[in-house]
Amino acid sequence: MKRSFLICCAFFGASALLAAPTAKPNILFLLSDDQAWNGLSCRMHPDMPDSASAVIETPNIARLAGEGMRFSQAYSPASVCSPTRISLQTGKSPAQCHWTKAAPPEVGFKLVEPRIRKNIEAEETTVGELLQSAGYATAHYGKWHIGGGGPASHGYNESDGDTGNEAAAPHVEPNTVDIFGMNERAVAFMEKSKKAGKPFFIQMSYNALHYPENATKALIEKYSALLPGGNEKEIGMAAISEDLDRGVGELLNKLEALMLKENTYVLYMSDNGGSTRRTLRGGKGGVWEGGIRVPLIVRGPGVAPDSWCHERVVGYDFFPTFCEWAGVTQALPREIEGGSITSLLRGGTTPVKRPREELVFHFPHYQGDTPHTALMLGDYKLLHFYEEDSLQLYDLSRDVGESNDLAPSQPEKASEMKARLDDYLEEVHAQFPVPNPDFDPAKPPSLREKKGGKSGAKGKGRTPKPYQGAAIPGE
Repeated sequence: MKRSFLICCAFFGASALLAAPTAKPNILFLLSDDQAWNGLSCRMHPDMPDSASAVIETPNIARLAGEGMRFSQAYSPASVCSPTRISLQTGKSPAQCHWTKAAPPEVGFKLVEPRIRKNIEAEETTVGELLQSAGYATAHYGKWHIGGGGPASHGYNESDGDTGNEAAAPHVEPNTVDIFGMNERAVAFMEKSKKAGKPFFIQMSYNALHYPENATKALIEKYSALLPGGNEKEIGMAAISEDLDRGVGELLNKLEALMLKENTYVLYMSDNGGSTRRTLRGGKGGVWEGGIRVPLIVRGPGVAPDSWCHERVVGYDFFPTFCEWAGVTQALPREIEGGSITSLLRGGTTPVKRPREELVFHFPHYQGDTPHTALMLGDYKLLHFYEEDSLQLYDLSRDVGESNDLAPSQPEKASEMKARLDDYLEEVHAQFPVPNPDFDPAKPPSLREKKGGKSGAKGKGRTPKPYQGAAIPGE
């Protein structure tokens, strides 16, 4: 079930392995939680003012963006946390992992949600294990949230254990949701690795933006004034975003102090999207753009400062990318679905080479919407809603807000993409919702209000005010 590593590298465009630098690069992966695509003070698209927050201040992350590359079309593997986290560790989509939701199932609806995994299995090959095989010191700090005995059982020399959100709950200022405690542990690991002459891979899985009520009180007061119409949660999330930014700044400064900046890749991404109000549709718990399009910034060797990439990338692309940087020589798992993004980071514009051209986001659950799945191919995005077996089709190059359904006017295109979607889901043995024999249409339940906005039944979603500019380059 495994290919040779050289074949995998050829498939994924990993030509850089043939000319790997003498000193292997360090990798620092910063993962925020529930941060919207436009939740930073720096834009995620150069031509879209609304792709940045007009209120939240994140100067350190903006500095990172100015020193690296921003991706306008970066996607989390899922619209909720633990499916993204299992995907990042395995290089496989949540659909293939049979891990597509984090929250308990909704009950009483027309369909019954499929069961999901809750523990990473021992036989999974993780990115941590492969980097260890290449001589890396590996660490995972913060939110693990995928069980299986914790990071120590899956390729990490140091970690905070088998943690979830609850580990951050007790931490208030000056160590808001343990941002700065995590930093202290990471810095100690950097210093130890440098002293031992070993390259390091550190994943910082911050709990922020969870527990916004724990944000620094002065920042809550600041954003209460800046967001007079905002509710308590919105104000707290803005405040804790700035707390997180300060934590990122600490790590960036420490890399410079340790003289590690020039040989360290720093990646900043969110585990899923969030409500973006007018810019993107939907939010957490749905595969509309608001739920899965996320900020992504990469700085490191060979990455041009203040540069942009408009090619589509997804979180499980990091698995082969990290292995390429590390010079991993053992075979990569055949089942991985990502492709290396190293050529993009060198300024290339060729789309990422993956086993399949399309990207699929499978969410057969009730949360931000009714059960649905999306497929992206070229400019188009298809959504299939399972309750009514209905299709919606959007041209993201012209309609990033997903407000103009083209399925009625382009039925052949919708049908063609639906066939590709069905093929993919069959190939990965995806799980589906099934009819609920106890469903009472006279007493249908209603979806609870979620962070991405409350959506109605039958896949109606929440349509934002459409972007009023020209067609979006690279979309």
